[in-house]
Amino acid sequence: MHKSPSPAPFALAALVALAACNNKPQTITAGPDDPQAAQLKDAKPVAPPPMIQASHTYRCADNSLVYVDFYTNNTAAVRTQKGGTPTTLTAEGGKPPYKATGYSLSGSGTKVSFQAPGKKAQSCDA
Repeated sequence: MHKSPSPAPFALAALVALAACNNKPQTITAGPDDPQAAQLKDAKPVAPPPMIQASHTYRCADNSLVYVDFYTNNTAAVRTQKGGTPTTLTAEGGKPPYKATGYSLSGSGTKVSFQAPGKKAQSCDA
């Protein structure tokens, strides 16, 4: 019959190894002052980015899809493909229609009118 070794020698070896560690307390001191502290103190506050107010997918009269994110800063990001590059449209004075070169989007919610470059304006439903 084979007898397994006692764990006592292993525990003693671990205790000796830990006793060799440096047990002195460490003091952490602050580094030099921030060289840009004065500039940051006098800087104007930064405005947060606009938030998405609503996000809709619309099916248009020609059976195409339009993906629209309406933002709190009177803009709308329009994509004609899911995951495509958005085009930012702006509502002048905060009132629709949202416009950009060749694009127009009026309305919000469940029904909009959308026009893209080279296409006629068409009705689209959410």
